[in-house]
Amino acid sequence: MPVQLRVGHPALTINQGSTFVMSDDAGEIRGVGPHGVFAQDTRFVSHYALYANGDPWRAVTSSATGYNAARIYLTNPDLETEDGPIAKDTMSLVVSRQVDEDVHEDVEITNYAQKRVRFNFEVAIRSDFADIFEVRRRRFVRRGRVSTEWSDRSHEMRTTYENRDFKRALAYRILESGSRPHLANGRVTFEVRLEPGETWRSCATFALDFGTNERRPVAAPHRARSNKLEQKQQTWEESVSAIRCSNDDLRHLYVQSIEDIGALRLHEHDMAPQVWVPAAGVPWYVAVFGRDSLVVGLQTMPVHTGLARGALQKLATLQARERDDRRDAQPGKIPHELRVGELAHLGTIPYTPYYGTADATPLYLVALDELYRWTGDLELLRKHRDTALACLDWIDRFGDLDGDGLQEYRTSSEQGYENMGWKDSATAVVDASGRSVAQPKALVELQGYVFDAWHRSAEVFDALGEHDRAAELRRKAATLRGRVEELFWCEEEGTYAFALDRQKQRADAVASNAGHLLWSGLPSAERARRVADRLFQEDMWTGWGIRTLSSLNPAYNPHSYHRGSVWPHDNGIIAMGLRRYGFAAEAAQVAKGVLDAASCFVSYRLPELYAGIERRADGFPVQYLDANVPQAWAAGAVFHLVRALLGLRADAPLGLLTVDPALPDWLPDLALERVHVGDATVDLRVWREGERTRWDVARQEGKLEVRQEAWAPWPAEEPQAEKAKARA
Repeated sequence: MPVQLRVGHPALTINQGSTFVMSDDAGEIRGVGPHGVFAQDTRFVSHYALYANGDPWRAVTSSATGYNAARIYLTNPDLETEDGPIAKDTMSLVVSRQVDEDVHEDVEITNYAQKRVRFNFEVAIRSDFADIFEVRRRRFVRRGRVSTEWSDRSHEMRTTYENRDFKRALAYRILESGSRPHLANGRVTFEVRLEPGETWRSCATFALDFGTNERRPVAAPHRARSNKLEQKQQTWEESVSAIRCSNDDLRHLYVQSIEDIGALRLHEHDMAPQVWVPAAGVPWYVAVFGRDSLVVGLQTMPVHTGLARGALQKLATLQARERDDRRDAQPGKIPHELRVGELAHLGTIPYTPYYGTADATPLYLVALDELYRWTGDLELLRKHRDTALACLDWIDRFGDLDGDGLQEYRTSSEQGYENMGWKDSATAVVDASGRSVAQPKALVELQGYVFDAWHRSAEVFDALGEHDRAAELRRKAATLRGRVEELFWCEEEGTYAFALDRQKQRADAVASNAGHLLWSGLPSAERARRVADRLFQEDMWTGWGIRTLSSLNPAYNPHSYHRGSVWPHDNGIIAMGLRRYGFAAEAAQVAKGVLDAASCFVSYRLPELYAGIERRADGFPVQYLDANVPQAWAAGAVFHLVRALLGLRADAPLGLLTVDPALPDWLPDLALERVHVGDATVDLRVWREGERTRWDVARQEGKLEVRQEAWAPWPAEEPQAEKAKARA
């Protein structure tokens, strides 16, 4: 019987919205790396440890019991007390920790010795209030003023940080305990007396203050009170599309991804019921991100449209209105990242927001049209019309730096990004010799996003009755297609170049980015076939997914961030592109590789990325050391994979849902329930009969035509006028 592996990062991580806790497996926080209690880009707790008479407890085991809860089991060391020695492992300490608006802990100490025991139980807590950027760089500059007060009356230790007008505070409150707490030598201390078999309990909360000095009323102990955020999570899980299938790995991955996406919603940015903005990932990206939010919105469209609505709405409010070189902002540009920590607040870093992304702006237009296709909401297009026009203007005026019809990028900020595509690490974009490509540079997938955005915006403006504008956008898309085919195609490699350099010469490294062109529907059918074949050659295909960069490139490193690793979201997008061109078997192969990788990770949580090492019979996927887990678009990859397997597309304005399922032999059946298209809801049932895939509508509410129809790339000539009129 094969051994079932479970791999992942050794940190114990729980999260809810913008608040998360990372500790070691003993539940302790030592201020190392990303360990701590964090919220809104600030580390509120940098040190947390438990002691018995000054000695640390012994870790037994621990586990997350849910996305926002963990339990840690410990026992005592040998202790010398004034009542005599206490032998090791005769007392049990259980810590139950949960994150909602604050962080709550229940502690239980049970005496299994055959005698009465008495000792001091101590909780050591320190706060450095470090900015998340300092934590990530592991370089913390002390500034401002930290002060701590203890209240015997309220049993609260309050630590406050002030630096000019930036203020944060942590209140550690004892809500209930078996003995009276007091502060001694910087530790909250309890005298514990236990008869044999007796249990001592305490309940505490870490209340986070974001500078308002608001002292929220203390509710009943956490274990006895209702958790409104848990109720929000349950409502989310009950409202999304659900799957049923006999493949346990797919089912577990889908359910875990639903839970993680729900837990990453930033509720402080909720704009309406059922409208949310997701954080990008824990620990480094618990913030609003332009590209990530839009990609997650696109991934989850068949599951729930609320994330796409939230992304469009929030990013529209942050769209740049004027030029600001320090933040790489130009009018009409969609932001890359918004931060609210101390460094951003004081202007030390430009993330207020920072606009150093070249792809979020066209992706905004892609997401707007896709949301319209799933909802049929014409008012949505009217609401975001001006935002869309500003995006289109930015693409023409600032996205095309030299007026040659292609999209390039270059930073104007001293703190700006070297790379502004999704592979945005400083050394991500290389040529065939492994050398970094200097700015300005034109990424291949960026051309595809703009091509797709122009076609989709033509649909939007046709629906709004602006047919001349729509026709012009289609003409521009046709011209761009010709330029890409001419300048980016590498005949000798059978794929498209990674980028063009500043001289418009091909940086002809073989990379996964060419797969995004398939998603955008730009290549001809013949070239799409060759791209698909190239992606599955040994230097690109690992068995766990497609590498970001060919293993034959001198810059290849399977453990790097972008130069040979495997990203689940990248593979999901490529699978969608493969299916768009009719390559169902190849899309299923990608799905199986990612699914097999997910089955090896703890709780089926796909990390942000994993190493691009070759799959072996006795091997397992190796998580990138600093990967974000959970990470929103890694979790969202499974929805793209399921959609690719089903060939699912919506056209709500026409009252239409098209399917073209092709189930592989490892997936004999799949049901997708509660799929919302416009005002209608359907349950789809798909199964294999021999080598054929069959399907039917198991349940339907509302008027909707469901029919089988293959997807296709954007045609060279797009006869959309009649279809657009019908939609409008």
